[in-house]
Amino acid sequence: MRQNFHHVKPENLIDRELSWLAFNTRVLELAEDKSLPLLERIRFLAITSSNLDDFFMIRVASVKLKIESGISNANSAGLSAQQQLEQILEESKILVERQNRVFHNQLIPELAQRNIHFVHWRDLTGIERDYVSDIFAETVFPVLTPLAVDPTHPFPYISGLSISLAVLVEHPETEEEYFARVKIPNILPRFISTHPNQKTRFIPLEELIAAHLNELFPGMKIEDYYSFRLTRNEDLELDEDESENLLETMVQELSKRRFGPPVRLEVESDIQPYLLDRLVSELEIGEREVFKYKGPLDLTGLNQIADLDLPELKFNSFKSAVPKPLLANGEFDVSTFFDLLKNHEILLHHPYHSFTSTVVQFLEAAATDPHVLAIKQTLYRTSGDSPIIEALIEAASAGKQVLAVIEIRARFDELANMRWAEKLEAAGVHVVYGLMGLKTHAKLSLVVRKEGEKVQRYCHVGTGNYNPRTARLYEDLGLLSSNEDLCDDLSRLFNQLSGFVKDEEFSRLIVAPYGMRTGLLAKISKEIAAAQNGIPSGIRLKINSLVDEEFIDKLYEASIAGVPIEITVRGICSLVPGIPGKSDNIKVNSYLGRFLEHSRIYSFHNGGDPEYWIGSADLMQRNLDRRIETLIRIDSAEHKRYLHELLEIYSSGAMSHWKGLQGNVWQRVTQDENHETLQNLHDQLLERYADDR
Repeated sequence: MRQNFHHVKPENLIDRELSWLAFNTRVLELAEDKSLPLLERIRFLAITSSNLDDFFMIRVASVKLKIESGISNANSAGLSAQQQLEQILEESKILVERQNRVFHNQLIPELAQRNIHFVHWRDLTGIERDYVSDIFAETVFPVLTPLAVDPTHPFPYISGLSISLAVLVEHPETEEEYFARVKIPNILPRFISTHPNQKTRFIPLEELIAAHLNELFPGMKIEDYYSFRLTRNEDLELDEDESENLLETMVQELSKRRFGPPVRLEVESDIQPYLLDRLVSELEIGEREVFKYKGPLDLTGLNQIADLDLPELKFNSFKSAVPKPLLANGEFDVSTFFDLLKNHEILLHHPYHSFTSTVVQFLEAAATDPHVLAIKQTLYRTSGDSPIIEALIEAASAGKQVLAVIEIRARFDELANMRWAEKLEAAGVHVVYGLMGLKTHAKLSLVVRKEGEKVQRYCHVGTGNYNPRTARLYEDLGLLSSNEDLCDDLSRLFNQLSGFVKDEEFSRLIVAPYGMRTGLLAKISKEIAAAQNGIPSGIRLKINSLVDEEFIDKLYEASIAGVPIEITVRGICSLVPGIPGKSDNIKVNSYLGRFLEHSRIYSFHNGGDPEYWIGSADLMQRNLDRRIETLIRIDSAEHKRYLHELLEIYSSGAMSHWKGLQGNVWQRVTQDENHETLQNLHDQLLERYADDR
């Protein structure tokens, strides 16, 4: 667990929330990048908006809760909760304004050049108006529920992340004004095509509804209307010490989530002040938490446009490769799958390597193989039509012993995971929810197979979720193996997860929360000692987030000792690179693009015998202290060489990237010293595997 250490001075730390906003700004820069295909830029804009939704629902909500609870202590970056909130809101509004400019000033005109148009009701032809009016009458009108506010109708509950129309209507006889709200159904397309055959002109759903308000309020005069969108606190607060049944507790908490307090109100910039005042008062939200910008609101809906069947406006399609060791005479043969694994430990790199033909095939083969006795599996997130779930059900139906460790506290996937758990239990799978107080985030599979008189085990350990859909978008590493030491580690860890066994000694695994913090700190200390004794040293990290203060303090200590440190971080980085005399031996890079960089690699020089570890854990307190996480040591010389080459690419600066500077500043580097355009990292890695396809 956590060791004693000297706290890092606030000036040597970047606030995690402000660092996250810098990360989302990097995502937005991809939407601005004219070298990328147009519809991919549209998708990056949608991702930026979706990221910001999650940020407000969880992180901003947490900061507000601290203020309301009267917590006044400054955080490790020296900010009180009030100061933190003020800076978050200021930076968020700058981000939203920039996002809005990108959409209206860059992307809409460029889409128009490609004959893709966002149109208003006033722009429609008579034929188009007739067509979309039919859609309104047949599909939209039946699901709408206008809610009026008067002495007998209180202000309606406004659900989080749903767009609403605030409507002012007047009674033609009494001239009394009434306020009403119309919720825009999120089960319908965000943008409505105005022609049945030519999918090139789109009107926002709320504009179509606004054009037909007279049908929703017959006999009333429509005075005014504006769209708005509310974000609520959707973080879950589980008191697991008081919970006797985790599943029942989760059900209760999920029912409360939709009633969380407001944290952000988005409105169109031309909303009338009196109507905005009414919304702010009724919703009980602070004026600083109001975000005004030119509509349409909620750019997450742009994914619908990014999905248009226009391949010339997207990244070139690719086909994932099958690792050569899994090929028999150049062909992939399921019947020889286990024989090949018995003789080879196979390093996987997704999406360059096929997830379906490796990990999914591994579990499907185990489910149907009559010699397989048992399958043990962790599940943190998976897809809605998961072949992995189906494989586990098939295995249980065939009489095999199947254990599924399902994390029902995986944020925003809680409900889906509970449904999967019920389906698996109904099929005879042994379902457990991990250890109380600890989320199970490790990515593990274990297969037990009877081979003659012997029992042979096979396993998969990865850095990413068992989700075939995201496996084509997320960059991750994994290892398929029949190594006895590794399989024994997994057997003991699964026993720990399903029973009351506590085992901290493993051969090739480091497991959080029991030995990962101390184990990794010891490895950094070893590099420090080497540098102090004039022995070559070095640390390379590829992670999603670097927040943990103790590790930042230790990395500063290593830098001061002269250890060269190269860090590739996708998202949050609270470490400040380039501080003279403190972190000037630390380089920080970030890569964003076609694939979401998700793998974690920990590399240590180790006196000339380099160590490489891959796994599920980032350097965050939650990963190290409050989750079951695993890192696996890579032993194969060939696999070490591959990871070395990969880290060389990430740290070299020879690919287009962002360079971390002091002051939470990230400099995008797209050209070399000779002003030549740098190659894209993901394009180069796709080319590397081209011969294997």
